[in-house]
Amino acid sequence: MSGRTSVSRIVVVGGSLSGLRTVEALYGAGWAGEVVVISEETHLPYTRPPLSKAALKGAPDLGSLLFKQRPEADRAEWIRGVRAVATDLAARRVALSDGRIIEYDGLVAATGVRARRLPIPHGSAGFVVRTFDDCCALQRRLIAGARVVVVGAGFIGCEVAATATQLGCRVDVVAPDRTPLQVPLGTMAGGAVQRRHERHGIRFHLGAGVRRVTESGTTTSVELTDDSVLTGDVLVQAVGSAPAVDWLAGNGLDLSDGIACDNDLRMGGGTGSVAVGDVARFPNPLFDDVPRRVEHWQIPAVTATRAAATLMHDLAGAPPSDSAFTPLPSFWSDQADLRLQSFGSLAVADRAEVLEGDLESEAVVGYFRGAALTGVLLLGLPKKAVAARRMVLESLGTSV
Repeated sequence: MSGRTSVSRIVVVGGSLSGLRTVEALYGAGWAGEVVVISEETHLPYTRPPLSKAALKGAPDLGSLLFKQRPEADRAEWIRGVRAVATDLAARRVALSDGRIIEYDGLVAATGVRARRLPIPHGSAGFVVRTFDDCCALQRRLIAGARVVVVGAGFIGCEVAATATQLGCRVDVVAPDRTPLQVPLGTMAGGAVQRRHERHGIRFHLGAGVRRVTESGTTTSVELTDDSVLTGDVLVQAVGSAPAVDWLAGNGLDLSDGIACDNDLRMGGGTGSVAVGDVARFPNPLFDDVPRRVEHWQIPAVTATRAAATLMHDLAGAPPSDSAFTPLPSFWSDQADLRLQSFGSLAVADRAEVLEGDLESEAVVGYFRGAALTGVLLLGLPKKAVAARRMVLESLGTSV
């Protein structure tokens, strides 16, 4: 396995959804060589969104979370429980944590992101929610009456807070922002989400960071930068994620925020290596030429298809794609009795306005850059999803 064979080999580093869909896309496109998948996880690929919601609320069941796999996935060799520690793009070989060196003809970076921790003393205290094992560990502590302190008010923080409240916990949420979800949604929609959570008993401590965490037995004290102190039985860190790119260092790539790619997902624009999923930072001509990472659930599948086509062109002489890669971002988030759903890019907008409804109940919120609609957010109103998606596509001048 370590040496090069007479059969062409593609190595996929990362065995979650992005890696799985890339394997399926490669074989589905006619790849006749080997595919080797390096997965740090020991589990089969599983869906992550329920880990902060339904799976956390009940008894986590891995079997119910596993992705349905196409037959092509079984043609690959899956190496589990190890991670890539280094790669040499010029020599086309990757080093693994167990000491093995694997040579390849094509490389796929599908390593995704890792949960961040607080950059303070004792910053490793408490729980994060990224993996199935993380979910299991936290779920055992979310018992009725438990005092839960959640640091971070993004999607994971708000979802965990809502779930813990449903389980009968007393929940405090800490964040330096003006409102929950300020970065992805802005303050108008974020404020509406805050008011809903407050009606369910969640207490927010906004505009403050964490200065110090102190553990004493089963109790954790969280000292904030405004000098207040929160005491809890459970601490959850939901302070964002960091792209898992350390294994690519030393190859001249731009790794400042994931892996900088071209529109065909080639890493650094070179041939024979691509990135997919959360770790890929690529330009989307639907909006502009600025490379961005998109951590939305549909991105692994659409980037896998495009990246597979790119590698088939680079390695097997298949025709290049004859159109630009223009995926429409979309996401959803279930938080207690509220479903948030979005189409397009909210991040590129410079203003937001309510197009329909009322923020205190259900609403359609439009996000604009200048006069152009770039995204739509639904607070509730699930039956409006198809129309909202169509509205964004028409504004962007496409029907796909």
